[in-house]
Amino acid sequence: MRTITDHIGRQVTCPTEPKRIISICPAITETLFALEAEEQLVGRTKYCIFPKGQVEKLTAVGGTKEVNIDIIQQLQPDLILAEKEENTEEIVKQLEQIAPVFVAEVQSIADGYRLITTLGMLTNRKEKATELAAASEAGFHALTKQERGRAAYVIWRKPYMVVGATTYINDVLGWLGFDNPFAQREGRYPSVSKEQFQEAQLDVLFLASEPFPYSEKYIAEFQAFLPNTKIILVDGEMFWYGAKMVEATVYFTELAKQL
Repeated sequence: MRTITDHIGRQVTCPTEPKRIISICPAITETLFALEAEEQLVGRTKYCIFPKGQVEKLTAVGGTKEVNIDIIQQLQPDLILAEKEENTEEIVKQLEQIAPVFVAEVQSIADGYRLITTLGMLTNRKEKATELAAASEAGFHALTKQERGRAAYVIWRKPYMVVGATTYINDVLGWLGFDNPFAQREGRYPSVSKEQFQEAQLDVLFLASEPFPYSEKYIAEFQAFLPNTKIILVDGEMFWYGAKMVEATVYFTELAKQL
């Protein structure tokens, strides 16, 4: 056993070589597969859908905000991996009664690199983690940097909700050269009215494919009150942290051509 400090400052005593891990964060689950630590995984949430064709073999333990305690107990985990934004404090406290819970926190691109290396440390896949983090960092540094104006990233409808400050996606927007006016608003994912969208004088509006499934049919809805704003549909999964970061930088290079 070893005692380590998780990303939110908690002391966690966990196995040096965990053999029965449950991940309740989709990006963490995908990253563990990328680190070739899947043999240590026994459970995941229903939202852990990557890598397709492989993750399905793991037992689903519920969602990210509500888990099935009975199923988790039956799986007899020796380590549970959570993320501060994805999972609630209440869930973490419940799960602590079953097994050690390491809580990660990702609010920036740099935090994304840290998550990868942390997961490598926890699963004894340090070399693979170093390679993945380095590839991610190289991809981001290869992106062409230029000022691109004001942009917002919409994640929800009824009410409209956008990405705010202290979020990984906001940091990505900044890296791509955008100023997010809603980063000044209170809350990490503030609700925004049509009038507030108009007042923001946006150059670009990104409509994400998840968690709300924005598609082509919604462009006219926004263009009606934002006639001078360029509206672009984006693959929300490319804005995940962890293993997706390498693939994402290729996607962002192509996205930049539309701007």
